[in-house]
Amino acid sequence: MIGKRVAIAILLALLVGGCSKQSTQAGEPPAPPTPTAAPAGAPGDTVSKSPITVDDLELMKKSVLFTEEDAKYLKMSRAVLEPQTEAILDVWYGFVGSQPHLLAYFSSAAGEVQPDYLAKVRVRFGQWILDTAQADYDQAWIDYQLEIGRRHHRIGKNRTDGADAVDHIHLRHITLLTVPIVHTLRPFLEAKGHSASDVDKMQQAWLKSVLLQVTLWSYPYVNDGDF
Repeated sequence: MIGKRVAIAILLALLVGGCSKQSTQAGEPPAPPTPTAAPAGAPGDTVSKSPITVDDLELMKKSVLFTEEDAKYLKMSRAVLEPQTEAILDVWYGFVGSQPHLLAYFSSAAGEVQPDYLAKVRVRFGQWILDTAQADYDQAWIDYQLEIGRRHHRIGKNRTDGADAVDHIHLRHITLLTVPIVHTLRPFLEAKGHSASDVDKMQQAWLKSVLLQVTLWSYPYVNDGDF
């Protein structure tokens, strides 16, 4: 059980976070949010060019068995998930709030939860759901994945929001969060009456996409030449 103070902080984040879809100019992808850290703000923010290329990503897709059919089912999932975004975020934030070791990443070194930080991340986390389901994998999208990784890592964490939180998210939790993220999507994917086969394919496409993204986010964590 989480303490009363923590529960209030989570409630405040859920109440004021909101999900506002970011507008974009043609050809400019929005900055996709992440499960545990704040990524870029408005579209068009300057980010570093990733050393990972579209050709590299194509090989990564082969390693995770991501196909055009998966892209098709991701796009199908967008229409299913978009009207349920707030409910999905409630589930995901409830999970993080129930796990002190995860909530610590939204807290100061003294253990004080940062509700403003939670709220700002929630907005972009909602956008990340839509961006993932959009399945647009160009170089600009790859570049944003590097930026997201940097903002999990001590080289960039907290800077986007000026947060007074611990300065680093350990990679082990970033990769492991793939399971609760994808597992808890199942009832939301089922909510619009799609066949069991279509739901399975949407969920599998999400699993592959999240693994691709988490792998790209890990770039700042590994030694030069090891990625």
